[in-house]
Amino acid sequence: MMLPSLQAFALPFPDISPEIFSISLGGFEFALRWYAMAYLVGILLGWALLRDAIARARLWPAETAPLTRAQLEELLTWLILGIVVGGRLGFVLFYQPAYYLTHPLEILRIWQGGMAFHGGFLGVVIATAIFCRRHGIPMLSMADGLALAAPLGLMLGRIANFINGELWGRPTDAPWGVIFPGAAAQDCAGPVGIVDGLCARHPSQLYEAALEGLVLALILILAAYRMGALKRPGLTLGLFVGGYGVARFIVEFFRLADQQFITTDNPYGHVLRITETIGLTMGQLLSLPMVLIGAGFVLYALTRPAK
Repeated sequence: MMLPSLQAFALPFPDISPEIFSISLGGFEFALRWYAMAYLVGILLGWALLRDAIARARLWPAETAPLTRAQLEELLTWLILGIVVGGRLGFVLFYQPAYYLTHPLEILRIWQGGMAFHGGFLGVVIATAIFCRRHGIPMLSMADGLALAAPLGLMLGRIANFINGELWGRPTDAPWGVIFPGAAAQDCAGPVGIVDGLCARHPSQLYEAALEGLVLALILILAAYRMGALKRPGLTLGLFVGGYGVARFIVEFFRLADQQFITTDNPYGHVLRITETIGLTMGQLLSLPMVLIGAGFVLYALTRPAK
């Protein structure tokens, strides 16, 4: 007796609106979207976790937290600006520079989507560096605290990407493949992933939410609260940067590359091509330096005695 093919199975996309609610005022439509809510809740959860960590002086070098609660409140504003400005400019420069060069006013339309993690990360680094310099705060310990708080926000952001039906993965025959809505998502461009005439794809947003978010958050919390990682400045930062780089590199094997890199002779969207089917995507290319930098911070921290 022949067993049924796994190809016959796929999951329908959940019927969830990208907007939580919307209101009309004076002819203008204002909507609260899941993506914006993910940013807000993620920042608040990160702030709550960092607030708890600085209240536990025993976790830090010399049993002294790097900043006060009042300074943490001020830092929150700096971080929001760094995330939004850096994330938007990163998307513009890394992914669609030619388009935005001819449409510069659309750079400001962040409500239309288009944020890059690597750009947001650089924005946070710059904002934190300026803040620490102004207040005389140890930079590495401050960076450790922010690294501890970051994965929860990443997890919520990726879940919001899934709800929005964006950044989906490559076509798949796996039984957990999802049939995403929209003509672009339904263009399998091949026999792989076709189920009853529809295109099933990897829910790569959820893979990222699990690896970059939940798993990385648990590792960092365990390292900080149970293994004394915060007592070694740079260790938690290195674990986060390197861990994110590894997670993103892995997920890129399942995530569909950005459309501008995909051509008929380059269906995987490789930016650095080794063969016709082997290469690196833009996400992987940007993640490799993060792995190396993260490993460098870990080695630096471990070669110095815990304080």
